[in-house]
Amino acid sequence: MKKLTIFFFLCSEIVFAVAQVAPIVPTTTAVANASVADSRHWSAFSNPSGIAFTSAMNFGFQYENRYFLSELSTKSIDFVLPSRLISTGISASYSGYSLYNEIMLGIGFSRNFSDKFSLGVQLDYFAAYFAASDKYYGAFFPQIGLNASLTPDFHLGFSTFNPFQSIIKSVDTSKRIPSVFSLGVEYYLSPELNFKAQVDKEISSSFRTALGAEYSLLNFLTVKAGAYHIDYLVPCFGFSTDFASFSFNLNTELHPLLGLVSMASVRYFIKKNK
Repeated sequence: MKKLTIFFFLCSEIVFAVAQVAPIVPTTTAVANASVADSRHWSAFSNPSGIAFTSAMNFGFQYENRYFLSELSTKSIDFVLPSRLISTGISASYSGYSLYNEIMLGIGFSRNFSDKFSLGVQLDYFAAYFAASDKYYGAFFPQIGLNASLTPDFHLGFSTFNPFQSIIKSVDTSKRIPSVFSLGVEYYLSPELNFKAQVDKEISSSFRTALGAEYSLLNFLTVKAGAYHIDYLVPCFGFSTDFASFSFNLNTELHPLLGLVSMASVRYFIKKNK
């Protein structure tokens, strides 16, 4: 009986730990997920104001796996249509497995107000499948973001995800959708080297802090390194490379208790940036 009690205790601790580090939003291509002030790349369900920085129509696919468990994998796609007036981003993601899974759909709009300020809004739909009822239950909520170029080399970003604390209610249970507020900066020491810092606050969780750096070794290869902290310090590494009209990213995180998180993405630019 004692061994059985210990077994269930350990299982509950693992489930709790996974819940703390497996957010519903797909990981971004920025190292340590410090993407809110990123002025070069927009990631699905990140700061919607980043859509305005895209000057070429493109679409991308991303796959993320946590701790070598297929049940904790996330697949996402997005499409970006730039415009001088208002740029548009469409995104979708799926995570989980047959007994429990989550989907997210989003459409965002962003506009540059001069070269120093952009504002973006996005409408998201999040739904979870509960095997007990064999149905999806979902809710709509907004994202709001802004990005300001304080100098040509220093950028400030702010984003809020589900600010009104929407929840999902099924027949016999409910699921709270995280409400997250993010503030970050990005500084270019040179055209080849930039640093990122970000603070995230989920209303019912601890602060998450992240630091990262990206360095372009060659015209087509960028290496990334950083770390974030939320209960534990998690080191992060990655690289990206461009080839013709394609951009490839590979990021990894090493959680001290649960193991490796890996993310791979490919993006195709229908019309290359000039």
